[in-house]
Amino acid sequence: MPKLDLPPITDAEEARIQAGIAADPDSPEVTAEQARDARPFAEAFPELAATLRRSRGPQKAATKQLVSLRLDAETVEAFKATGPGWQIRMNDALRAAARSLT
Repeated sequence: MPKLDLPPITDAEEARIQAGIAADPDSPEVTAEQARDARPFAEAFPELAATLRRSRGPQKAATKQLVSLRLDAETVEAFKATGPGWQIRMNDALRAAARSLT
């Protein structure tokens, strides 16, 4: 994702933002007492925390291999320019090139 080149927020804009936050009834400030009494999520909701910890599970067999590879910036940019899924398309191109070697 490209980095946005935004101008800094002015003091007036910051004051307007802070006033909006303070006026929002759905987002009250946490009091010192509430902060002191706070508990970790997993302690307050253990069943829910357990369901969130579930993962996909182990792979039956490794299908991909992690490698470190240096490529020309032009090559990487060309694949990235094709949009989401560019790494799969790069893998497919490499697979086709590897098959042509045999």
